[in-house]
Amino acid sequence: MDIVRPSGSNTKKLRRIATGGAIILAVIVATVAFARLKPAAPSVDRASVIIDTVESGPFTRAIRAGGTLVPENIRWIAAATDARVERIVVQPGTAVQADTVLIELADPQQQQSASDASWQLRAAEAAYEAAQAELTNERLDREANAARLHAEYTQARLRAKADADLEKAGLAASITRELSQTTAEELARRVEIENRRVSAVATSQRARLATLQAQVEQARALNTLRRQQTESLLVRAGIDGVLQQVTVQAGQRIAAGTNLARVAEPSRLKAEVRVAELQAKDVTIGQAATIDTRNGIVKARVARIDPAVVNGTVVVDLTILDPLPAGARPDLTVDATIELDRVPQAIFVARPVAVQELGSGTLFRVEGNEARRVKVDFGRASAESIEIRGGLRPGDQVIVSDTTTYERFDRLELE
Repeated sequence: MDIVRPSGSNTKKLRRIATGGAIILAVIVATVAFARLKPAAPSVDRASVIIDTVESGPFTRAIRAGGTLVPENIRWIAAATDARVERIVVQPGTAVQADTVLIELADPQQQQSASDASWQLRAAEAAYEAAQAELTNERLDREANAARLHAEYTQARLRAKADADLEKAGLAASITRELSQTTAEELARRVEIENRRVSAVATSQRARLATLQAQVEQARALNTLRRQQTESLLVRAGIDGVLQQVTVQAGQRIAAGTNLARVAEPSRLKAEVRVAELQAKDVTIGQAATIDTRNGIVKARVARIDPAVVNGTVVVDLTILDPLPAGARPDLTVDATIELDRVPQAIFVARPVAVQELGSGTLFRVEGNEARRVKVDFGRASAESIEIRGGLRPGDQVIVSDTTTYERFDRLELE
């Protein structure tokens, strides 16, 4: 009996299919395994990173700001009248006294106006003196007339009394006594009227003299103004200090109110610093500060906060409390540290790069010869340190320098 053998071609086909499936399965398994492998931890030189230790204790919040030293007492000198610049007497940078002439101005019209005002004052004073003499004579005439009438009244009264006595003795007629008495009464009324006239004349004279006196005072004030304007053609410093700036040139025509020069008192300086808009909300007047002049550090205090924001910053004035070191002068660049507040107890670390306060992020915590990424919750920040609210404990060491190069790694090997 013949037995049918299976075809060899089918066996080979099945063997090839099995081998191919095994290879494909092996490739898939290898691909998945390689995909799940984490990248090798890079090696980092320990000396190339900054490592700081988390501390616990008093925490001082402070911010830093840059600025310049500026004089506390600055005086801009403006032109009092329209004029022409005749000569620049003193150049910027020169120490000046209050009466030092800085600029000479010229204005013929102003000089003529000053001369006219002087003559108007003299005319007003002369008119006042003439009216005063005239009114004095008038008053004396009235008083003399009143005195004469009073004498006549006295005589008439005596005569009336004598006629009355003679009438009683039968030596004079009653008509004579009546006539004498009538004359005396008439003179009494005239004396009273004349006295009223003297009082009325005195009142009228005072009013007239007051009017003339007002005209004299008006002319005197105008003369003073014109004289001051003429004197202002010699522009003086006004204070002891240093001439910082002259804004005009010889021969230039200027209008009244134009700023001509700036004088500052260099011995009294303050720091004018610019604080970032987001940090300025915590700055208040009276806060303590320190100023680094590159040649020493001095204590200061917040004296003024500008209400406006310019280019994302707020100008803060710091009053300097200590004597300034040698070399400090106006426009010197300085760095200021303003102390915002103090927390009695907190956990904090040196402020890492690109970390925002009251936020969260990750840091590399150092564990022996390696550093592992951990999540950290941050609190309030200072210029040099930041509060830790979660993720780290006192004594932990973390890398606070820039680690953006290793942001895809969760572990670093420290050499």
